[in-house]
Amino acid sequence: MNTRDKIISIGDDLIRKRGCNAFSFSDISKELNIKNASIHYHFPTKTTLVMAVIQKHHILLEKFKQNVTDLDSIQKIIKFLSVYTMAKADGKISILGSLANDYFTFEPEVQTALKILTDNTLNWLTSTLKEGKKEGVFQYKMSDRNKALMIITNILGAEQLSRVTYQHDFRNIKENIINNLIQ
Repeated sequence: MNTRDKIISIGDDLIRKRGCNAFSFSDISKELNIKNASIHYHFPTKTTLVMAVIQKHHILLEKFKQNVTDLDSIQKIIKFLSVYTMAKADGKISILGSLANDYFTFEPEVQTALKILTDNTLNWLTSTLKEGKKEGVFQYKMSDRNKALMIITNILGAEQLSRVTYQHDFRNIKENIINNLIQ
């Protein structure tokens, strides 16, 4: 992994563990044992670093969607929610959950990139729910988009709240989301 990719990876970890406004380039430079100037060479501002982190998550989302294409709708939802579970196990929260907290402190280009990532996630989830409802696997009364919004809201809230409560609360909420879809 080259220095630029290492900076992105550490920046991503710090954003998802602490929050975007709770770390600085010096945190990254200490971890990499390099000077701040080396980070500024690759990322002149924190905004450029955050944009690179969001771009990384766009790529990860596209890979995820490709990897689950052949699964049935319930398996797609289980895999989707497992991404959040893996992040929680590493002491992180999702990039959407972390950056949404600081949304109004970001430059317009970061806000736009985050909105696009969020919309891409919601659009995939909405179409997966629609697919499952059409197959008769999912049972819910509201619109597909509203159900997707409810799932995202629940999971993002659960990852935040379980930082304060207990890890098993997050697992319980995730299981309830799945059970609520199929009942």
